[in-house]
Amino acid sequence: MFAVTKLRTEYKENPIGIDVAIPRVSWQLLSNKRDCMQYAYQIQVSAEAQFNQIVWDSGKVESEQSIHVEMLGFLIEAKTRYYYHVKAWDEAGLESDWSQSAFFETGLMGVEQWKAEWISAPSTNFPQDTESCPQLRNFFEVNGSIAKARIYVTALGLYELHLNNKRVSDHYFTPGWTSYGKRLQYQTYDVTEFLHEGTNALGALLGNGWYKGYLGWKNDKEIYGSNTAFLLELHICYEDGSEEHILSDQSWQFSESAILMSDIYMGESYDARLERDWTNPSQDGWFQVEVIEQSKDIIIAQENVPVTKVEQLKPLTLLTTPQGDRVLDMGQNMVGWMKFTVQGVSGHKVELQHAEVLDNEGNFYRENIRGAKQLVSYTLKGGEVETYEPHFSFQGFRYVLLTGFSENVQLEDFIGIVLHSNMERTGEFECSDPLVNQLHHNILWGQKGNFLDVPTDCPQRDERLGWTGDAQMFVRTSSYLMNTAPFFTKWLRDLKADQTPEGGIPFYIPNLMESFETSHSSAAWGDAATICPWTIYEMYGDKRLLAEQYESMKQWVSYIHEQGSNPYLWNTGFHFGDWLGLDSKPGSYVGATDRDYIATAFYAYSVSLTLKASEALEQSDDMNYYRTLHGKIVEAFQNEYVTPTGRLSVPTQTAQVLALRFDLVEGVAKERAVQKLIELLAEAGDHLTTGFVGTPYLNPVLSENGNNELAYRLLFQKDYPSWLYQITKGATTIWEHWDGIKEDGSFWSADMNSFNHYAYGAIGEWLYSYVAGIRPDESNPGFKVVHINPQLGQGLDYVKASHETLYGNVNSQWKRSKDGEIEVHVTIPANTRGIVVLPEAKLQGLLESGTPIEEVADLHDMEVIKSGVRISLGSGSYQFTYRP
Repeated sequence: MFAVTKLRTEYKENPIGIDVAIPRVSWQLLSNKRDCMQYAYQIQVSAEAQFNQIVWDSGKVESEQSIHVEMLGFLIEAKTRYYYHVKAWDEAGLESDWSQSAFFETGLMGVEQWKAEWISAPSTNFPQDTESCPQLRNFFEVNGSIAKARIYVTALGLYELHLNNKRVSDHYFTPGWTSYGKRLQYQTYDVTEFLHEGTNALGALLGNGWYKGYLGWKNDKEIYGSNTAFLLELHICYEDGSEEHILSDQSWQFSESAILMSDIYMGESYDARLERDWTNPSQDGWFQVEVIEQSKDIIIAQENVPVTKVEQLKPLTLLTTPQGDRVLDMGQNMVGWMKFTVQGVSGHKVELQHAEVLDNEGNFYRENIRGAKQLVSYTLKGGEVETYEPHFSFQGFRYVLLTGFSENVQLEDFIGIVLHSNMERTGEFECSDPLVNQLHHNILWGQKGNFLDVPTDCPQRDERLGWTGDAQMFVRTSSYLMNTAPFFTKWLRDLKADQTPEGGIPFYIPNLMESFETSHSSAAWGDAATICPWTIYEMYGDKRLLAEQYESMKQWVSYIHEQGSNPYLWNTGFHFGDWLGLDSKPGSYVGATDRDYIATAFYAYSVSLTLKASEALEQSDDMNYYRTLHGKIVEAFQNEYVTPTGRLSVPTQTAQVLALRFDLVEGVAKERAVQKLIELLAEAGDHLTTGFVGTPYLNPVLSENGNNELAYRLLFQKDYPSWLYQITKGATTIWEHWDGIKEDGSFWSADMNSFNHYAYGAIGEWLYSYVAGIRPDESNPGFKVVHINPQLGQGLDYVKASHETLYGNVNSQWKRSKDGEIEVHVTIPANTRGIVVLPEAKLQGLLESGTPIEEVADLHDMEVIKSGVRISLGSGSYQFTYRP
């Protein structure tokens, strides 16, 4: 068997509305033989599904490339669907059949000017201080047989779009959150099947969303604008070749809706008695919209995957708290909303309050939510059973306090709707320890809860911002778990758009501040400008995104270079430091590690990544510059922070970790840093004291420097502070604080104590890349070369992990038998090569699928190294057995 499968365009399956001048396609190869490499490929593109009209043919191209293949020389047109299929040849000359066809459809491509007008509910009817959500409508005629129909639509605020009483898509929180002053996404929908001959009705609800609603912890609102607005074009192509455009313009009408208030933080208030049949042309209470002036030049096509309803959760129990409240327990800290059914008299109101935890007495606790009300209220129409779910607000919660519901309320009346950006799940991890499995579960659900269009720090309180520090700490872990490439592509473009003229990076993206002042450019936060694009390049091989962000990377490094009097040390400006580190004063937000030390360490790291980017992009002049600059920064760091005897002058766990992770010390100084780290951990009873900056690198540094067993001991600690301590306290997501709930059941703080905060979930990278051993190769990115180097440790009897790369599934499993034998299973996808390191293995006695290793002909190379045996091999599945 040899076949081409899983065709994708710009990471997406059959995307509609892409605005890319040169689309890239990717595919996977399936083969039942080992060592399968692509020798050549051919792509054909057709204007119709039967491929009777070929509009572009690559011909037979001799190349191993099967991801991000550019359709060079193909001049695509706007608003056009293209079908394509692929065939491949392997190195033995075996030719595949044509793959099943896939398609992509272009959007407006920037070549067609928007003819529609921005429309809004007039401020005389909807003053700026109103909380009500307007609804808009328009009627139009369809005369003739329709070949296809597309809607191109965006909004200032959020929109929900209906056509003939049907919601046009499963996308939520559209058009998404971008740097609204510079970038505004539009979406494309295929509505061919929604239309019928005669009169049709378009309707839209508008919500405040991030654009106009409350945002940030200072009770600010209307940060981007004071009025919601709507822009739509419906393009109808008839069978006779004619085309008609239905546009948002002065002819549209508006009215108040039943949504009295809907806000990201505050929740939603709905009065079903005010529902209007917007499809009834003769209904009173509709008025003419207002046309407003608003730029269309910043409008871009959808970049990220959409937010959708990804799954549903049933409540576990209905509790009665000691205070007498009735509370639903969802069993999982989740993000989304509650869908519920209710029946009663007209005008009766029910309410749902949302919270993450109960207090130590078992009562509903919401003080850590701060100013975010997270309150949903519904006023009944009366009579029949009514079903409701919010429109423009999401909540972060496990517990739901019910008010106004009848005494005989049933669990089946409620369902939890989980919402997040619909990224493909790519990572699976399982091991012999149930607490570690729960830790992986918590990391995954932290990502689900915080990857809702932007990478937020937390999803429940009055914050929910795209903090750069949290994003860069978690980017690699998140990319093991899910396909984050489109998600970070959009976010990094906003980062680049919001970068200051001098190259500084705001604390969060999209940025909220009109005046930057000191609200930007903290070390380890601003370094998201270099860490995130390089990580996406390593994990997905996306050279186009790296090239796109390269100037932003350079500007960030240049910004640091210009700070202070010494261009090779960063010892000026504001820095968050080792945020929430435990080695400082009790109650302090900032750890004890010197902030200038951290800043200079990350300065060196960002320069090293920019150097790597220049090498990948073949920027020869830049290579020399950044190589020299990096050397001078390392030299300055050593002069400033390494004593003549080779000791780091900053005696904290985080200080040792950063110096080791970023290769800032060598020789005696490196040996002493490793030893000092071991001593500091021992002083803490083999517990960490690191914060946001040191924690992501702690276990990897230990495993890389001969202390893997110590890394395992940290993993398995169950008392405070540790990852598993949270689980002993019932956590189902990652906490913001190591002691968010203290051992006596009290809380760390009401001010800043999120129980869904993914930053410390960066330990997930270590689980995948060290415990299971699955790693990319920076010289052959995107897992073109797969490294599998599992680090076995005491406490685990088996590990099963997989990661779906763009080439296919990588699998790494190991288990140890009672008699000490080690069994390792490895899967390398077709069209890639693998490098497997078996720790503590010896060539003598090493078996592959029961055959002595020296007799296996289809392994490329084997060598004995310090840590074991290194094997180079081709694609396929392998089973190795040995005794250490």
